[in-house]
Amino acid sequence: MLESCLAFSLAALLLALSPGPDNIFVLTQAVARGARYGVAVASGLITGCIVHTSIVALGFAVILRDNDWLLFLIKIAGAVYLLFLAYKIYRSDAAIQFIEDTANRQSWWKLYRVGITMNLLNPKVTLFFLALLPQFVVPHAMAEWIQIYILGGIFMLVSLITFYLIAFLGGNVARFIRSSQWFGPVMKWIQIVVFIGIAVAIFVL
Repeated sequence: MLESCLAFSLAALLLALSPGPDNIFVLTQAVARGARYGVAVASGLITGCIVHTSIVALGFAVILRDNDWLLFLIKIAGAVYLLFLAYKIYRSDAAIQFIEDTANRQSWWKLYRVGITMNLLNPKVTLFFLALLPQFVVPHAMAEWIQIYILGGIFMLVSLITFYLIAFLGGNVARFIRSSQWFGPVMKWIQIVVFIGIAVAIFVL
């Protein structure tokens, strides 16, 4: 279980660092209004992840109890979904856009609620958790739903720390991204490699 948690922590870190709607929104608000507003958005986003983790954990416990073949199907479906995400990223524009007026007049508390709402109203988060978390469950180590909560907690902790760092360094990072011609494409390919790597590991291990 420890080895699985360490491997998952690395995967979570790579995913948190990969440019996506969540960390870009955190960065945008930090640049537009200051670090504490980026922290507010990040806190809301991670709070929403608690709900998605619970959905996956409870569903995993109910549906997959004593059904190893379902776990195998979910692993395959998860790998295919991750490959699909890699393909979508490959087809997308590598440029990172900054929209600084998204919530310029909102308070810290309102931005926190914006983060929660963004996360809860995105069903892709649950689908993503369902694709990723079960891949790191160790059979017969402990109750599967407990493992899902542990992995979900690791994901949230790693993402929260990463998002907070993005918020605090937002100003400098934004200037660098705006002036760099290669940052966007490099981060795009890093994200593709991360998704493909996890998918291949699912098939091989």
